[in-house]
Amino acid sequence: MNMRRPSLIAVFAIALISRLCVAQEITVAAAADLQFAMQDVAARFQKETGKTVKLTYGSSGNFFQQIQNGAPFDMFFSANLDYPKKLETAGLIEPGSFYEYAQGKIVIWIRSESNLDLNHADMRVLLDPSIKKIAIANPQHAPYGQAAVAAMQKENIYDKVKAKFVLGENISQTASFVVSGSADVGIVAMSLVLSPNMKDKGRYAEVPSDEYPPIRQACVILKPSRNKDAAGRFLSFFKTAAVAGVLRKYGFDVQHSSD
Repeated sequence: MNMRRPSLIAVFAIALISRLCVAQEITVAAAADLQFAMQDVAARFQKETGKTVKLTYGSSGNFFQQIQNGAPFDMFFSANLDYPKKLETAGLIEPGSFYEYAQGKIVIWIRSESNLDLNHADMRVLLDPSIKKIAIANPQHAPYGQAAVAAMQKENIYDKVKAKFVLGENISQTASFVVSGSADVGIVAMSLVLSPNMKDKGRYAEVPSDEYPPIRQACVILKPSRNKDAAGRFLSFFKTAAVAGVLRKYGFDVQHSSD
């Protein structure tokens, strides 16, 4: 009796199933401000299509460098327009996939037990002598850190407080510094302070949008992606009114959506 044939059939079947499973998943590099909104969106997408979204969060600048070096992501959701545009210029994105999906906001956030008064506060509250450490995202590669620096410069306090900075690698780590007590106050993304992990742990004051350049955010499908069809479906899903509602729930401004 020839036992090799069934064994070979089993091997081929397993290989085919494995390839199909991979095809059902897309890998997404997402700016850290999207952490909670994207989890909600990805769960809805999986329920509707059966396809899963493998999410990795970090700073947009770090992802930009990784993608240039060949990191195997299918899509990139950046916290600015600059990095996706640079990838487009370099020929590293799927033509026509550039999509500006939202605009982020920064806030001043403190823990609930803090005695700092945020009522009618502006950036000058950071001059309070009780503040020893201020958490911001690293402005060298994090758009939210760049926005924080711009707002402080606009209020002419940057040089007075920069010695107190605690730099996070991304905006999520920046927020965690304040939550843990490693910093007294943080300039963080509104999308994070409205998340279940933070909304009951502190208080915030929104920084007026005219004090920093708009945090306009865009996504792209990456040209080396082996799952362009699934990525295209996720991009189309991201343009829907349902997803726009999720983003607005987390404090993003969304101008365009389709039903």
